[in-house]
Amino acid sequence: MKLDIAAVAAHPDDVELSCGGTLAAMAQKGKKTGILDLTRGEMGTRGTPEQRLEEAQKAAEILGASVRENTGLPDCGLDNTASNRKPVIRFIRRYRPDICLINAPDDRHPDHRNAARLVADALFYAGLPKLITHDETGRQQEPWRPRHVFHFMQHWPFPPTLVIDISHTMDTKEKAIRAFSSQFDVPDNDPGPQTYVSSRRFFKALRGGARAYGQQIGVTYGEPFLYYGGPLPVSDFDFLKS
Repeated sequence: MKLDIAAVAAHPDDVELSCGGTLAAMAQKGKKTGILDLTRGEMGTRGTPEQRLEEAQKAAEILGASVRENTGLPDCGLDNTASNRKPVIRFIRRYRPDICLINAPDDRHPDHRNAARLVADALFYAGLPKLITHDETGRQQEPWRPRHVFHFMQHWPFPPTLVIDISHTMDTKEKAIRAFSSQFDVPDNDPGPQTYVSSRRFFKALRGGARAYGQQIGVTYGEPFLYYGGPLPVSDFDFLKS
């Protein structure tokens, strides 16, 4: 199966929080989308790695993703090494996405910025013919490099290259986030530890941010992205919304 768009992120729920509306919108347009989580989120304050995996699959179904996989790399240990890049390279060569969405280039969580560099380098190496990898059957994989790579925005803002209209998928995005029930929308009387995202107020802030970027492009809700690797290459202005 070939993917049109793949989102690769440090933790389960990074994708839902940052580009879930975009993935849902693309799936509704008939695009094949996929998600690769680098870790199981085992260092998260709430829940267990097993819960996160189950929640991630539910969220992927809500977003209409065709595939979701997890490399099992260590949470809080995303060093940019050849061994950590290899499962990303295998995933990219297996599904051959044209567009990849990756973590923010700089962010308050070290895993986010480390994952951004790790994945960006893996995407480049995936296109090198002399870097050999094999699939699960032992067959040698063909090289593949996505045509375009975008950073999605996380905690720290950046001037976006473009903003995707998610007005019609904002509810789907929120539903996918809520699939991570061990992390989000936790009742105030819950005996577990309270976190920034567990509060029910979090979703008001989430919609506020999406509304702010939507306003910048004249729609209700938007998700911002930063193009990786230089200027956005285009041949004309036909891609602009009229």
